[in-house]
Amino acid sequence: MSSISLKNRLIEDVVILENNEASSTGAQSVAPDHSPREAYRVQPAPVRNLGLGTLQELGTLGRIQQFLYHQADLLDGKHWQAYIDLFADDGVYWMPTSPEQTEWLDSPSIFAEDKSIMEVRMRRVTHPNAWSQAPQWGTSHVVSNVTIESETDSELVVRSRFHMLELRRDAQRYFGGGYRHTLLKRGGDFEIKLQRVDLLNAQAIFDYVVQVWI
Repeated sequence: MSSISLKNRLIEDVVILENNEASSTGAQSVAPDHSPREAYRVQPAPVRNLGLGTLQELGTLGRIQQFLYHQADLLDGKHWQAYIDLFADDGVYWMPTSPEQTEWLDSPSIFAEDKSIMEVRMRRVTHPNAWSQAPQWGTSHVVSNVTIESETDSELVVRSRFHMLELRRDAQRYFGGGYRHTLLKRGGDFEIKLQRVDLLNAQAIFDYVVQVWI
């Protein structure tokens, strides 16, 4: 099966199993007050704030900061496709289970997703019956301490810190930790080759699993 066929199969047949004869969704059997949302509508993504100058005038660190802040804006605004588009064609979003982890092929990870799997996740969370995305679900990210770790002619490795507040119905959760981005240089802009997310509270007990990217 080709990668395109596999992707279509995952999106069409596996993400949400439809049952046209059912009078209620699985979510409603758990929470009777849950009602399906309106169909997800793509909204215009926010324009990246370049401050007082152009991308070139900002310098390398300034351009990286604006890139990371824009990424956080896309997550908080639920601009999922625009967020995925920040990744290179072979880009990977990776959240290991511990800081010591060095690979995701032979070890379990919280997230280890290429763009195809990210799109499958997007289709699932945007489905009207996605209970995890019920009204009053949202996030707020703060990104800081941006540092260039290394640089070559074609890419950069960047470290930063983050805090994220998540609201779901009446429950709040906090996540914090560090990002490590491997960024490919694309003219005056960047694409994500690898985003590693080291979650400080990865071993904490949570009532439900993480639904989207942190």
